[in-house]
Amino acid sequence: MSYQYNIKKSNYANRGMSLEDDINITNEYYKINNIALIYKKPTPIKINKVDYNKSKITDAFFAYASTLDYNGVYKGKYIEFDAKETQSKTSFALSNIHKHQLEHIRRVLYHKGIAFLIIRFINLNKNYLLPASILLDFIDNNTRKSIPLNFFEQKAYQIDIKYTPRLDYIKIIDILEEQ
Repeated sequence: MSYQYNIKKSNYANRGMSLEDDINITNEYYKINNIALIYKKPTPIKINKVDYNKSKITDAFFAYASTLDYNGVYKGKYIEFDAKETQSKTSFALSNIHKHQLEHIRRVLYHKGIAFLIIRFINLNKNYLLPASILLDFIDNNTRKSIPLNFFEQKAYQIDIKYTPRLDYIKIIDILEEQ
């Protein structure tokens, strides 16, 4: 049996939990229950120096620009998405999405994969799944430097925090695949 958290109560219970933590917990639930297989992609780094006595990397740099945070498979379909957080109560700054990420999203869609962003408005305690096609349509048809909150309220899908699975984004993928 699953119980949905009251958002006001979850503020206290969820202190210190990042969006990434919530997604990782959700992905583990999906894996254990054979729902989907989604993994966090490691950040590609090039190691220059290692202190083998301490088993510690002492010098490294990013090898190349990473694409999106998560990828995997659900019902035979490739999924890739990014997790973003904002302190803003009114909008999400597009500067948080890099040009190479947008190009990658376009490639995933071209190959019929599923791509999206999960965006957390931290100070509003709201999480949204924004399908890639809607994101790209906004970017291609607007000169704004941010996406207003009311756009998320109208075009994106709110994901409530629950006990289990914590952020059930697969439920929204099912809805999108039916359309």
